[in-house]
Formats: sequence, structure tokens, C-alpha cells
Amino acid sequence: MLSIVLPAYNEAENIQPVYRDITESLTGHAGDREIIFVDDGSVDGTFSEVEKLSRQDPRVRGIRLSRNFGHQAALYAGLNEARGDQVIIMDADGQHPASMIPALLNKLSEGYDIVNTTRVETEGSGAVKKTSSRWFYRLFNALSDVKIEPSSADFRIMNRKALSAFLSIEEQDRFTRGIISWMGFRQAILEYRAPRRISGTSKYSFRKMRLFALDGITSFSSKPLRISAIIGIIVLVSGLLYMIYAVTMFFLGRTNPGWTSLLVTILILGGVQLLILGIIGEYLARIFHETKRRPHYFIQQRTGD
Repeated sequence: MLSIVLPAYNEAENIQPVYRDITESLTGHAGDREIIFVDDGSVDGTFSEVEKLSRQDPRVRGIRLSRNFGHQAALYAGLNEARGDQVIIMDADGQHPASMIPALLNKLSEGYDIVNTTRVETEGSGAVKKTSSRWFYRLFNALSDVKIEPSSADFRIMNRKALSAFLSIEEQDRFTRGIISWMGFRQAILEYRAPRRISGTSKYSFRKMRLFALDGITSFSSKPLRISAIIGIIVLVSGLLYMIYAVTMFFLGRTNPGWTSLLVTILILGGVQLLILGIIGEYLARIFHETKRRPHYFIQQRTGD
């Protein structure tokens, strides 16, 4: 069986077109399949569209989460529901082209456990998003011991062995691309061109992208903590050198009274301390989330209920 998992948040207008694209791409596929839509707390009738499809095609299944838990949690929920020997992850906005599915299946049949994808180009993507994405991957790969391909996407296929390993990882702040890279197994990469969204707008605001990047870096790297320690040492050594200079000038009678140097020193020291405390706070927050051990999501409804 082939399972296709699609997280969706306010994608009511895209459900039917994406389903048609998937069905057309699997025209020559001989095996059984299931298409799982995960409604991540939508408020626009997304689940109603999934229910309509489910009544027309019993191979379509849908689950509705009790609220908006986020894309990564919805993805995790869908993968937990998947029953296939091969599982494809893709978004429900049409920007992960269903025409790539045969290529993903063919590549997996060559003996790979995971086949990932990278975007060569995103139609209609702005310069700000392209630049921020490029710098995120550079920063992530510079700070983390786990490497991920630039412009990678949560559009991939896995066999059951790799999926079971992925589901066994229960950390709260999930960064799927990093987890997949960290897992190992035999992996391959295919390139694709992302078309425009079928309808609607992207749900990833600049704030969400910033938090997503922060989750990725703090989940797979402790280097920011080490960098903060190095900054502290540099500031300490600079302070000691400045103290020696000030004492020397005092005994030589060359001191000039004034508040400017004192104020600048206090501001720099205060800023460095707050920066280091902020970095430590981010890691403590993630430890706090892990210790609570709350469920990643709750399912409110399934198609057929």
C-alpha cells in the first residue's frame, strides 16, 4: 500500500484540485493506496471538503485536530495514521507537484529508504523569502552537526522501516527536515520546480518562519551556547585589558573625567549579558517543553465518524 499524507490548514479550495492531481499521477500505479488529509484546526470548511471526497472515494481518509497544533505536529499525526509500506509527505496547497510522485516511487525502488526533494525554483516567490531561506540553511549548516540540503522541503517518500524509526522519535519541538537528516538510512534527493499555490496565501508568516528557524537550530545544535560562552570570555578579557589601561592612566595622571566611555561600556556589557541570557532561555524553554511530555496533538474527528 502507498500512503500519501497531506497536512492542511485553511485549504478548503485546494483539497479537490490536489486530490485530482494525485489521482491522475497514480493512474498507472498497480498497488492499493490511501490519501490522508490532516486538518490542522482549519476554520474555512477544509474538513467538509475532505468528508465529501471520502464519501466519493473510500481510499480518502481525513482526521481533524482539536486545534491548530502547527504544520510539524499535523505531519506527525498523519504519519501515525499511515498504514502503507511506502509513505509520501506533501503539502495540500499544490506547491508540491503530484506529477513528481512516479519519480519518487521509481527512485525508492532503487533501494533507497528515503527520497527527499529540493526546490530548484518557486514560482511567484519573493526576493525576501528566497534570501531569508538561503541564509537560514547556511546558518543551520554552519551551527549544526546535522546537514540539510538548501531549499529542501517536507516533500518526500519513505519506506516503512524509515517511517517506523521516524515515529519512534517523540521529541516535542519537531523539526522534520533535521530529524530525517539525523536518522541516516540510504537517502536520495530529487529536484523539482514548485508552482504557484492553487489558491489562497501562504500560512507561513515572517514570524512563523523565524520561529521555525529557531526550532531547527536549537533542536540540532548546542553551538549557540558555546558561542555565547566565547563572547563572555572575550568581553571579560576586554574588560580586564581596559581595567589595566585605566589604572595605568590614573597613575600617569592622564585620566579624563566623563560619562561617555562608562555609558558605552555599561551598554555593551548589558547587551551581551541579555543576549546570552536569551540564548540560554531558548534552550531552557525546550527542556521545559520536553519534561511536560504532553501529547503532540488531539484528534477531534475522523471521516466517517
